[in-house]
Amino acid sequence: MEKLPDYSDRNAHEIDYRIYGEEMQYVEIELDPQEAVIAESGSFMMMDDGIKMDTIFGDGSQKDTGFLGKILGAGKRILTGESLFMTAFYNDLTGKRNVSFASPYPGKIIPIDLLEYGGKFICQKDAFLCAAKGVSVGIEFSKKLGRGLFGGEGFIMQKLEGDGMAFVHAGGTTAVKTLAAGETLRVDTGCIIGFTQGVDYDIEFVGGIKNSIFGGEGLFFAKLRGPGKVYIQSLPFSRLAGRVLASVPSGGKSKGEGSILGGLGDLLDGDNRF
Repeated sequence: MEKLPDYSDRNAHEIDYRIYGEEMQYVEIELDPQEAVIAESGSFMMMDDGIKMDTIFGDGSQKDTGFLGKILGAGKRILTGESLFMTAFYNDLTGKRNVSFASPYPGKIIPIDLLEYGGKFICQKDAFLCAAKGVSVGIEFSKKLGRGLFGGEGFIMQKLEGDGMAFVHAGGTTAVKTLAAGETLRVDTGCIIGFTQGVDYDIEFVGGIKNSIFGGEGLFFAKLRGPGKVYIQSLPFSRLAGRVLASVPSGGKSKGEGSILGGLGDLLDGDNRF
């Protein structure tokens, strides 16, 4: 298990973890007695006996806001396309217990220690997987008109705040870039996983008639300016889904797999179950 640094003044629960797998990963969280972890619906994989599940409004980080405050806080999640509810997993017994969460598509799970990043990390709206209870999962609105109109997947992003451990997932291979003050990096908007709070994020026009009409890469890309750290994914889920949809046969006819025999080849290849 990966041990967190011993920061005795943490407000979030101090969880230990281990990440398994290469391309289809899952993270195993080790909970001490009375420790808890929160997760998005659908990310749960397995858990030991003695762990209690509880459905909560939002992330459960707001303790004294009252019922209306909790409703408003959870309601903001609708804007990111997420559920009003999250699931909390508590260790109610003595001794350590484990609970595991799986990445929803091929890629990597990235551990984020928020205390190391000044208490805040901004990520794509569907990147969050799970976190120690006490971490706040909110939304980061764009303050720039251009980013809001043309940012695509980057218009509304999630923000993870607190001093605990959080986990985000990404598609394909992950690249990490550390930007110095004033240093810039241009990225496809869908390829951003997240970045630290010191990074300035904006949208930039590709430019050029040929690039705009025939480039095939979209009209805008993200411009990230340091200082800070940027996490980038090689295969955004939207890109993967687009390729899959493009390959779906139209009219009930298969596009084939490149056989020179065409339809006759499909009859002979032995795989005609669908």
